Amino acid sequence: MRPQPLEDAGPDPHLRASVARRLRDDAEVVADPADRVGLRRAVARALAAEGVVAAPDVWARLVRDLVDDLAGLGPLEGLLRDPEVTDVMVNGADEVYVERAGHLQSAPVRFDDDAHVEQVVRRVIGPLGARLDRSHPFADAVLAGGVRLHAILPPLAERPTVTLRRVPAVVPSWEELAASGSVPPPLREVLVTAVADRRNLAVCGRAGVGKTTLLARLLAEVGPDRVIVIEDAPELRHPAPHTVHLRVRPPTPDGGGGVDIAALLRNALRMRPDRLVVGEVRGGEVADLLQAMNTGHDGSLTTVHANGAAEALVRLEGMALLAGIPLSAARAQVAAALDLVVALDRDHEARRRVVEVVEVGIGAEGPVSRRIWP
Repeated sequence: MRPQPLEDAGPDPHLRASVARRLRDDAEVVADPADRVGLRRAVARALAAEGVVAAPDVWARLVRDLVDDLAGLGPLEGLLRDPEVTDVMVNGADEVYVERAGHLQSAPVRFDDDAHVEQVVRRVIGPLGARLDRSHPFADAVLAGGVRLHAILPPLAERPTVTLRRVPAVVPSWEELAASGSVPPPLREVLVTAVADRRNLAVCGRAGVGKTTLLARLLAEVGPDRVIVIEDAPELRHPAPHTVHLRVRPPTPDGGGGVDIAALLRNALRMRPDRLVVGEVRGGEVADLLQAMNTGHDGSLTTVHANGAAEALVRLEGMALLAGIPLSAARAQVAAALDLVVALDRDHEARRRVVEVVEVGIGAEGPVSRRIWP
Protein backbone atom coordinates (compact mmCIF):
# COMPACT_ATOMS: atom_id res chain seq x y z
CA MET A 1 0.00 0.00 0.00
CA ARG A 2 1.28 3.48 -0.86
CA PRO A 3 -0.04 6.14 1.55
CA GLN A 4 -1.27 9.27 -0.18
CA PRO A 5 -1.46 12.40 2.00
CA LEU A 6 -4.42 14.54 1.04
CA GLU A 7 -3.25 18.05 1.83
CA ASP A 8 -4.15 21.28 0.18
CA ALA A 9 -0.90 21.04 -1.78
CA GLY A 10 -2.53 18.34 -3.91
CA PRO A 11 -1.32 14.90 -4.94
CA ASP A 12 2.24 13.82 -4.19
CA PRO A 13 4.47 14.93 -7.12
CA HIS A 14 6.08 11.50 -7.45
CA LEU A 15 2.71 9.78 -7.60
CA ARG A 16 1.49 12.35 -10.09
CA ALA A 17 4.51 11.69 -12.31
CA SER A 18 3.98 7.93 -12.10
CA VAL A 19 0.31 8.22 -13.03
CA ALA A 20 1.14 10.58 -15.91
CA ARG A 21 3.61 8.03 -17.31
CA ARG A 22 0.98 5.30 -17.21
CA LEU A 23 -1.61 7.54 -18.90
CA ARG A 24 0.69 8.04 -21.89
CA ASP A 25 0.14 4.37 -22.75
CA ASP A 26 -3.54 4.14 -21.76
CA ALA A 27 -5.60 3.36 -24.86
CA GLU A 28 -8.69 5.23 -23.64
CA VAL A 29 -6.73 8.44 -23.01
CA VAL A 30 -4.85 8.16 -26.30
CA ALA A 31 -8.15 7.73 -28.18
CA ASP A 32 -9.73 10.89 -26.69
CA PRO A 33 -7.47 13.05 -24.49
CA ALA A 34 -10.26 15.62 -23.96
CA ASP A 35 -12.71 13.11 -22.44
CA ARG A 36 -12.66 13.88 -18.70
CA VAL A 37 -14.83 10.86 -17.86
CA GLY A 38 -12.44 8.54 -19.66
CA LEU A 39 -9.50 10.28 -17.99
CA ARG A 40 -11.01 9.62 -14.55
CA ARG A 41 -11.30 5.93 -15.38
CA ALA A 42 -7.72 5.87 -16.64
CA VAL A 43 -6.44 7.63 -13.51
CA ALA A 44 -8.22 5.06 -11.33
CA ARG A 45 -6.60 2.24 -13.29
CA ALA A 46 -3.18 3.88 -12.95
CA LEU A 47 -3.61 4.30 -9.19
CA ALA A 48 -4.55 0.66 -8.85
CA ALA A 49 -1.50 -0.34 -10.87
CA GLU A 50 0.65 1.81 -8.55
CA GLY A 51 -0.69 -0.11 -5.59
CA VAL A 52 -2.54 2.79 -3.98
CA VAL A 53 -5.17 1.68 -1.47
CA ALA A 54 -7.55 4.13 0.25
CA ALA A 55 -11.04 4.51 1.65
CA PRO A 56 -13.70 5.26 -1.02
CA ASP A 57 -14.02 8.96 -0.17
CA VAL A 58 -10.24 9.39 -0.06
CA TRP A 59 -9.90 7.48 -3.34
CA ALA A 60 -12.52 9.66 -5.06
CA ARG A 61 -10.80 12.82 -3.92
CA LEU A 62 -7.41 11.57 -5.06
CA VAL A 63 -8.76 10.69 -8.52
CA ARG A 64 -10.43 14.11 -8.78
CA ASP A 65 -7.26 15.95 -7.72
CA LEU A 66 -5.12 14.02 -10.17
CA VAL A 67 -7.53 14.70 -13.03
CA ASP A 68 -7.50 18.38 -12.09
CA ASP A 69 -3.73 18.43 -12.06
CA LEU A 70 -3.18 16.41 -15.21
CA ALA A 71 -5.86 18.00 -17.38
CA GLY A 72 -6.94 21.21 -15.66
CA LEU A 73 -5.66 24.02 -13.48
CA GLY A 74 -4.35 21.78 -10.73
CA PRO A 75 -5.04 23.06 -7.22
CA LEU A 76 -6.97 26.02 -8.64
CA GLU A 77 -9.77 23.78 -9.94
CA GLY A 78 -11.12 23.28 -6.44
CA LEU A 79 -11.28 27.04 -5.90
CA LEU A 80 -13.23 27.53 -9.12
CA ARG A 81 -15.75 24.91 -8.03
CA ASP A 82 -16.84 27.34 -5.32
CA PRO A 83 -19.66 29.41 -6.90
CA GLU A 84 -18.88 32.38 -4.65
CA VAL A 85 -15.32 32.72 -5.97
CA THR A 86 -15.14 35.26 -8.80
CA ASP A 87 -11.37 35.80 -9.07
CA VAL A 88 -8.28 33.70 -8.35
CA MET A 89 -4.84 35.30 -8.12
CA VAL A 90 -1.57 33.33 -8.06
CA ASN A 91 1.54 35.27 -7.04
CA GLY A 92 3.90 32.33 -7.23
CA ALA A 93 3.58 28.71 -6.19
CA ASP A 94 2.89 29.32 -2.50
CA GLU A 95 0.82 32.52 -2.59
CA VAL A 96 -2.76 32.17 -3.85
CA TYR A 97 -5.66 34.54 -3.19
CA VAL A 98 -9.34 34.51 -4.11
CA GLU A 99 -12.07 37.10 -4.21
CA ARG A 100 -15.17 35.74 -2.54
CA ALA A 101 -18.30 37.86 -1.99
CA GLY A 102 -16.30 40.99 -2.77
CA HIS A 103 -13.49 40.29 -0.29
CA LEU A 104 -9.92 39.23 -0.99
CA GLN A 105 -8.65 36.35 1.13
CA SER A 106 -5.75 33.94 1.14
CA ALA A 107 -6.51 30.47 -0.24
CA PRO A 108 -5.15 27.30 1.41
CA VAL A 109 -3.71 25.83 -1.78
CA ARG A 110 -0.26 25.81 -3.32
CA PHE A 111 1.71 24.40 -6.23
CA ASP A 112 4.83 22.25 -5.96
CA ASP A 113 7.01 25.16 -7.10
CA ASP A 114 7.02 28.00 -9.61
CA ALA A 115 7.87 25.62 -12.45
CA HIS A 116 4.68 23.71 -11.64
CA VAL A 117 2.66 26.94 -12.04
CA GLU A 118 4.15 27.51 -15.48
CA GLN A 119 3.59 23.89 -16.49
CA VAL A 120 -0.10 24.01 -15.57
CA VAL A 121 -0.68 27.28 -17.43
CA ARG A 122 1.09 26.09 -20.58
CA ARG A 123 -0.93 22.89 -20.59
CA VAL A 124 -4.31 24.64 -20.48
CA ILE A 125 -3.51 27.44 -22.93
CA GLY A 126 -1.53 25.36 -25.43
CA PRO A 127 -4.59 23.82 -27.15
CA LEU A 128 -6.04 27.33 -27.46
CA GLY A 129 -3.13 28.50 -29.59
CA ALA A 130 -1.63 30.74 -26.91
CA ARG A 131 2.07 30.77 -26.07
CA LEU A 132 3.88 31.35 -22.78
CA ASP A 133 7.65 31.12 -22.51
CA ARG A 134 10.69 33.28 -21.85
CA SER A 135 10.55 34.84 -25.31
CA HIS A 136 6.80 35.56 -24.97
CA PRO A 137 6.37 35.96 -21.20
CA PHE A 138 2.70 36.89 -21.02
CA ALA A 139 -0.53 35.38 -22.32
CA ASP A 140 -4.29 35.86 -22.31
CA ALA A 141 -6.79 33.08 -22.91
CA VAL A 142 -10.43 32.19 -22.35
CA LEU A 143 -10.84 28.73 -20.85
CA ALA A 144 -13.83 26.41 -20.90
CA GLY A 145 -16.76 27.85 -19.01
CA GLY A 146 -15.76 31.43 -19.79
CA VAL A 147 -12.90 31.73 -17.29
CA ARG A 148 -10.49 34.47 -18.37
CA LEU A 149 -6.83 33.75 -17.75
CA HIS A 150 -3.90 36.14 -17.75
CA ALA A 151 -0.38 34.93 -17.00
CA ILE A 152 2.95 36.76 -16.87
CA LEU A 153 6.39 35.32 -16.21
CA PRO A 154 9.76 36.57 -14.97
CA PRO A 155 11.55 38.81 -15.76
CA LEU A 156 8.39 40.89 -16.29
CA ALA A 157 7.13 39.72 -12.89
CA GLU A 158 9.10 38.58 -9.88
CA ARG A 159 7.45 35.15 -9.99
CA PRO A 160 4.95 33.42 -12.30
CA THR A 161 1.73 35.37 -11.78
CA VAL A 162 -1.67 34.13 -12.90
CA THR A 163 -5.03 35.88 -12.68
CA LEU A 164 -8.33 34.11 -13.33
CA ARG A 165 -11.70 35.80 -13.59
CA ARG A 166 -14.92 33.86 -13.86
CA VAL A 167 -17.80 35.38 -15.79
CA PRO A 168 -21.25 34.64 -14.31
CA ALA A 169 -22.97 31.95 -16.36
CA VAL A 170 -26.42 33.44 -15.76
CA VAL A 171 -27.46 37.08 -16.06
CA PRO A 172 -28.89 38.14 -12.68
CA SER A 173 -32.50 39.29 -12.58
CA TRP A 174 -33.49 42.81 -11.56
CA GLU A 175 -34.84 41.30 -8.35
CA GLU A 176 -31.45 39.76 -7.58
CA LEU A 177 -29.68 43.02 -8.31
CA ALA A 178 -32.12 44.83 -6.00
CA ALA A 179 -31.66 42.25 -3.24
CA SER A 180 -27.87 42.70 -3.37
CA GLY A 181 -28.22 46.49 -3.21
CA SER A 182 -26.68 46.92 -6.66
CA VAL A 183 -29.70 48.40 -8.47
CA PRO A 184 -32.59 49.66 -6.30
CA PRO A 185 -36.10 49.32 -7.83
CA PRO A 186 -36.49 53.06 -8.64
CA LEU A 187 -33.23 53.00 -10.57
CA ARG A 188 -34.36 49.93 -12.47
CA GLU A 189 -37.17 51.94 -13.99
CA VAL A 190 -34.73 54.65 -15.08
CA LEU A 191 -32.43 52.16 -16.78
CA VAL A 192 -35.14 50.06 -18.43
CA THR A 193 -36.76 53.22 -19.81
CA ALA A 194 -33.39 54.41 -21.14
CA VAL A 195 -32.89 51.14 -23.04
CA ALA A 196 -36.45 51.21 -24.39
CA ASP A 197 -35.96 54.81 -25.54
CA ARG A 198 -32.80 53.75 -27.41
CA ARG A 199 -30.49 56.02 -25.48
CA ASN A 200 -26.73 55.50 -25.83
CA LEU A 201 -25.23 54.34 -22.54
CA ALA A 202 -21.74 53.93 -21.08
CA VAL A 203 -21.31 51.89 -17.91
CA CYS A 204 -18.18 52.87 -15.99
CA GLY A 205 -16.32 51.87 -12.86
CA ARG A 206 -13.18 50.25 -11.57
CA ALA A 207 -12.22 46.66 -12.31
CA GLY A 208 -14.47 44.09 -10.67
CA VAL A 209 -17.42 46.33 -9.77
CA GLY A 210 -19.91 44.56 -12.07
CA LYS A 211 -19.87 46.64 -15.26
CA THR A 212 -20.28 43.66 -17.57
CA THR A 213 -22.96 42.12 -15.35
CA LEU A 214 -25.06 45.29 -15.50
CA LEU A 215 -24.44 45.62 -19.24
CA ALA A 216 -25.74 42.08 -19.76
CA ARG A 217 -28.86 42.86 -17.71
CA LEU A 218 -29.52 45.98 -19.79
CA LEU A 219 -29.11 44.05 -23.03
CA ALA A 220 -31.73 41.57 -21.87
CA GLU A 221 -34.22 44.44 -22.22
CA VAL A 222 -33.65 45.28 -25.91
CA GLY A 223 -36.34 42.99 -27.28
CA PRO A 224 -36.06 41.76 -30.89
CA ASP A 225 -33.40 44.28 -31.97
CA ARG A 226 -30.38 42.91 -33.82
CA VAL A 227 -27.43 43.42 -31.48
CA ILE A 228 -23.80 43.15 -32.63
CA VAL A 229 -21.57 42.50 -29.61
CA ILE A 230 -17.83 43.12 -29.93
CA GLU A 231 -15.54 41.75 -27.21
CA ASP A 232 -11.98 40.67 -26.64
CA ALA A 233 -13.27 37.76 -24.50
CA PRO A 234 -16.70 36.08 -24.45
CA GLU A 235 -18.33 37.62 -21.39
CA LEU A 236 -21.73 38.64 -22.78
CA ARG A 237 -23.29 35.28 -23.61
CA HIS A 238 -26.33 35.83 -25.85
CA PRO A 239 -27.80 38.54 -23.63
CA ALA A 240 -30.45 39.43 -26.22
CA PRO A 241 -32.58 37.13 -28.43
CA HIS A 242 -30.97 38.35 -31.68
CA THR A 243 -27.27 38.65 -30.87
CA VAL A 244 -24.25 38.31 -33.13
CA HIS A 245 -20.85 38.02 -31.41
CA LEU A 246 -17.62 39.34 -32.90
CA ARG A 247 -14.40 38.70 -31.02
CA VAL A 248 -10.93 40.12 -31.18
CA ARG A 249 -8.18 37.86 -32.49
CA PRO A 250 -4.78 38.52 -30.91
CA PRO A 251 -1.68 38.49 -33.09
CA THR A 252 0.23 35.27 -33.49
CA PRO A 253 3.57 35.01 -31.65
CA ASP A 254 5.32 36.34 -34.77
CA GLY A 255 3.10 39.45 -34.70
CA GLY A 256 0.73 38.75 -37.60
CA GLY A 257 -2.94 37.95 -38.07
CA GLY A 258 -4.38 40.13 -35.30
CA VAL A 259 -7.86 41.69 -35.58
CA ASP A 260 -8.65 44.49 -33.13
CA ILE A 261 -11.88 46.10 -31.90
CA ALA A 262 -11.66 48.95 -34.40
CA ALA A 263 -11.60 46.51 -37.34
CA LEU A 264 -14.53 44.57 -35.90
CA LEU A 265 -16.50 47.79 -35.42
CA ARG A 266 -16.04 48.67 -39.08
CA ASN A 267 -17.25 45.20 -40.04
CA ALA A 268 -20.20 45.44 -37.64
CA LEU A 269 -21.43 48.60 -39.34
CA ARG A 270 -21.92 46.54 -42.53
CA MET A 271 -23.96 43.88 -40.72
CA ARG A 272 -27.21 45.83 -40.35
CA PRO A 273 -27.03 46.34 -36.56
CA ASP A 274 -29.86 47.90 -34.62
CA ARG A 275 -27.55 48.34 -31.63
CA LEU A 276 -23.79 48.12 -31.28
CA VAL A 277 -22.18 46.91 -28.07
CA VAL A 278 -18.48 47.13 -27.27
CA GLY A 279 -17.68 45.07 -24.20
CA GLU A 280 -15.00 47.54 -23.17
CA VAL A 281 -13.65 50.54 -25.02
CA ARG A 282 -10.04 51.27 -24.18
CA GLY A 283 -8.29 52.88 -27.14
CA GLY A 284 -8.54 54.39 -30.60
CA GLU A 285 -11.58 52.27 -31.46
CA VAL A 286 -13.61 54.85 -29.52
CA ALA A 287 -13.54 57.05 -32.64
CA ASP A 288 -15.45 54.42 -34.65
CA LEU A 289 -17.89 53.82 -31.79
CA LEU A 290 -18.65 57.52 -31.32
CA GLN A 291 -19.16 57.92 -35.05
CA ALA A 292 -21.57 54.98 -35.08
CA MET A 293 -23.52 56.39 -32.14
CA ASN A 294 -23.74 59.72 -33.96
CA THR A 295 -24.93 58.25 -37.27
CA GLY A 296 -28.11 56.41 -36.44
CA HIS A 297 -27.11 53.48 -34.25
CA ASP A 298 -29.09 54.65 -31.26
CA GLY A 299 -29.35 52.43 -28.21
CA SER A 300 -25.71 51.37 -28.35
CA LEU A 301 -23.82 50.51 -25.18
CA THR A 302 -20.28 50.09 -23.89
CA THR A 303 -18.23 49.97 -20.71
CA VAL A 304 -15.18 52.01 -19.76
CA HIS A 305 -12.75 51.87 -16.86
CA ALA A 306 -13.12 55.09 -14.87
CA ASN A 307 -13.67 56.06 -11.24
CA GLY A 308 -16.88 57.99 -11.93
CA ALA A 309 -19.11 59.48 -14.60
CA ALA A 310 -17.12 62.70 -14.99
CA GLU A 311 -13.88 60.73 -15.24
CA ALA A 312 -15.47 58.45 -17.86
CA LEU A 313 -16.24 61.43 -20.11
CA VAL A 314 -12.69 62.73 -19.74
CA ARG A 315 -11.26 59.29 -20.51
CA LEU A 316 -13.42 58.92 -23.63
CA GLU A 317 -12.20 62.32 -24.82
CA GLY A 318 -8.62 61.25 -24.16
CA MET A 319 -9.04 58.05 -26.16
CA ALA A 320 -10.52 60.05 -29.03
CA LEU A 321 -7.47 62.33 -28.94
CA LEU A 322 -5.21 59.28 -29.17
CA ALA A 323 -7.16 58.27 -32.28
CA GLY A 324 -6.14 61.55 -33.91
CA ILE A 325 -9.34 63.55 -33.38
CA PRO A 326 -8.72 67.21 -32.43
CA LEU A 327 -9.72 68.16 -28.88
CA SER A 328 -12.72 70.31 -29.84
CA ALA A 329 -14.05 67.60 -32.16
CA ALA A 330 -13.43 64.89 -29.56
CA ARG A 331 -15.43 66.78 -26.95
CA ALA A 332 -18.23 67.50 -29.42
CA GLN A 333 -18.44 63.85 -30.50
CA VAL A 334 -18.56 62.53 -26.93
CA ALA A 335 -21.26 65.07 -26.05
CA ALA A 336 -23.36 64.21 -29.11
CA ALA A 337 -22.91 60.45 -28.90
CA LEU A 338 -23.64 59.65 -25.25
CA ASP A 339 -26.95 60.12 -23.48
CA LEU A 340 -26.29 58.49 -20.09
CA VAL A 341 -23.31 57.36 -18.03
CA VAL A 342 -23.96 54.80 -15.28
CA ALA A 343 -21.20 54.63 -12.65
CA LEU A 344 -20.63 51.65 -10.35
CA ASP A 345 -18.40 51.20 -7.32
CA ARG A 346 -18.14 49.19 -4.10
CA ASP A 347 -19.50 50.41 -0.78
CA HIS A 348 -17.71 50.09 2.58
CA GLU A 349 -18.88 46.47 2.81
CA ALA A 350 -17.44 45.65 -0.64
CA ARG A 351 -20.91 45.34 -2.21
CA ARG A 352 -21.17 46.36 -5.84
CA ARG A 353 -23.71 49.08 -6.53
CA VAL A 354 -24.63 51.89 -8.90
CA VAL A 355 -23.44 55.13 -7.31
CA GLU A 356 -24.66 57.65 -9.89
CA VAL A 357 -26.34 58.09 -13.24
CA VAL A 358 -25.69 61.25 -15.21
CA GLU A 359 -27.36 62.60 -18.32
CA VAL A 360 -24.98 63.95 -20.93
CA GLY A 361 -25.75 67.02 -22.99
CA ILE A 362 -23.98 69.30 -25.45
CA GLY A 363 -22.36 72.40 -24.00
CA ALA A 364 -20.48 75.28 -25.55
CA GLU A 365 -17.12 73.56 -25.07
CA GLY A 366 -18.06 69.91 -24.95
CA PRO A 367 -20.16 67.53 -22.87
CA VAL A 368 -22.08 68.76 -19.87
CA SER A 369 -23.54 66.35 -17.34
CA ARG A 370 -26.53 66.46 -15.01
CA ARG A 371 -26.99 63.90 -12.28
CA ILE A 372 -30.39 62.20 -12.52
CA TRP A 373 -29.78 59.55 -9.85
CA PRO A 374 -29.63 59.50 -6.90
